[in-house]
Amino acid sequence: MVFAQGKLDRLKKNILVTLLLLVVYRIASQIPVPGVNAAAIQSYFAESGGGLFDLINTFSGGAFKRFSVLALGIMPYITTSIIFSLLGEVIPHIQELQEDADGHRKIQKLTRYFTVLLCAIQGYGIAAVFESFKTAGNISVISEPGVLFRVTATITLVAGTMFILWLGERITEYGIENGVSLIIFAGIAVELPSEILNKFTLFKNGELGGFNLLLFFAVIMCGFYVVAYVEKAFRNVPVQYAKKVVNNRVYGGTQSLPMKVDTGGVMPPILASSLLAAPATFASFVPEGSSFKMIFDTIQQSLYPGKLLFSITFGLLIVYMTYFYAPIQFKTKKISEMLQRNNAFIPGIRPGTKTKEFLDFILFRLSFFGAIFLIAICIFPSLITGTQTRFDGTALLILVSVAIRAMMNIQSYLYSDRLETAYKSRGKYSGSNKRF
Repeated sequence: MVFAQGKLDRLKKNILVTLLLLVVYRIASQIPVPGVNAAAIQSYFAESGGGLFDLINTFSGGAFKRFSVLALGIMPYITTSIIFSLLGEVIPHIQELQEDADGHRKIQKLTRYFTVLLCAIQGYGIAAVFESFKTAGNISVISEPGVLFRVTATITLVAGTMFILWLGERITEYGIENGVSLIIFAGIAVELPSEILNKFTLFKNGELGGFNLLLFFAVIMCGFYVVAYVEKAFRNVPVQYAKKVVNNRVYGGTQSLPMKVDTGGVMPPILASSLLAAPATFASFVPEGSSFKMIFDTIQQSLYPGKLLFSITFGLLIVYMTYFYAPIQFKTKKISEMLQRNNAFIPGIRPGTKTKEFLDFILFRLSFFGAIFLIAICIFPSLITGTQTRFDGTALLILVSVAIRAMMNIQSYLYSDRLETAYKSRGKYSGSNKRF
């Protein structure tokens, strides 16, 4: 297969610049917030395990447990984007703005403004929580706690999140994959070597048996395979387009409308994890002498990962979030209207309302299988291995889905160049016998 040298050079440059920007992101994630005792905070999380903020730490690539300037990661922006997507479903004016080009830019601007506001709230709250953290030797992780530290930390964390957002936009410009997705991918992937090394260390110290070690890697490899298989699985709905002749060529006929089996993607587990982390988050803000402290602590211990109540609640929330988020991702009403405008229909189904009802029926069934898949990939690995790991279902979904999309984008880039070269070689765009 031959590709133009200029295209290959441009692709190599895009990949190199993307990798350099990701390196900048990883370097920035190592810089602690001013006033943080780096050794003390590392010792604190080594002693406590830090299960409270594991979700935030996963998406920040370990920056949260270092209380880095990028500790909040990109999650505030994702949360704000989801909120505006949900508002678009219930507020017609926002939905109209999302469908219009100028309105979409306004929504993006509002999303950034609300991201700054959310970062400020979360940053101040996290700074206040970190002030109460002390190691076993009664050493505070914050050198000089107080209002000045909270304000400084809030400004630093807000600037860190907006810097990540800026990096993501620069990465997106090079067309390999969405920058925000690649940043989350890099944050998770960089933790994988330490997780593998940790398992071998436990095996070397006799804390983990050989069979359990092999079982762990077998479950992870099976998880990668299953996620990759399901992520590429589609339900093709036949669509009949009206035939028309343009320049002696016939266009139209029978085509297909692909519907993903896992329509909700990675968002249902993320939303479910966020809801499960809410009681633990509230417990951290309740004073020690409060009468509600014991109640929140009991709920937190019952909903700790690995417990039976956690697995049941997590599974039910995944099912609910799958059925809740799938219609937001695949808008059946909009697609049915688009098919009707283009003189297309599903064989045996009337255009308009009947088409929407048929697509809703298919989406409902696909959401059922998607929910079962998400429950299996998010809960079963920890139940089988009996240990908690960074290779949870959310991490597997992000790693595989982003890698697949990046590979597909690169292949599309190269094949588009091959198609263009083939047309030019046949005199379609140049030469004395050009057709246009």
